[in-house]
Amino acid sequence: MLSEIAKSYKTLVHLLPELIEASGYRNDFLSKKMGITPATFSAKKLRGNWSVDEVVSLIALIENEDVEERLMLELLRGQKDEEYVSATDFRKEIAKWK
Repeated sequence: MLSEIAKSYKTLVHLLPELIEASGYRNDFLSKKMGITPATFSAKKLRGNWSVDEVVSLIALIENEDVEERLMLELLRGQKDEEYVSATDFRKEIAKWK
């Protein structure tokens, strides 16, 4: 479970430039709200070297339905090659636990 959380966080940081674009906010507006220069913001957006606190702050600023949909789409795309169990098979497995 912890590895999945770490993987999701890594995906989130990787997708931040796209999520920023999906939010509709301009870089200069976001940089001002975060208290960093536009140049620093642009460099972080390009390199992806955000601190955890910056990621939390940025997500709080850009969070909206469009951003959430974009993130969910990318997370699902990342899971497309993973093995899944059907609901029927899952129920059968759970029944064995009793």
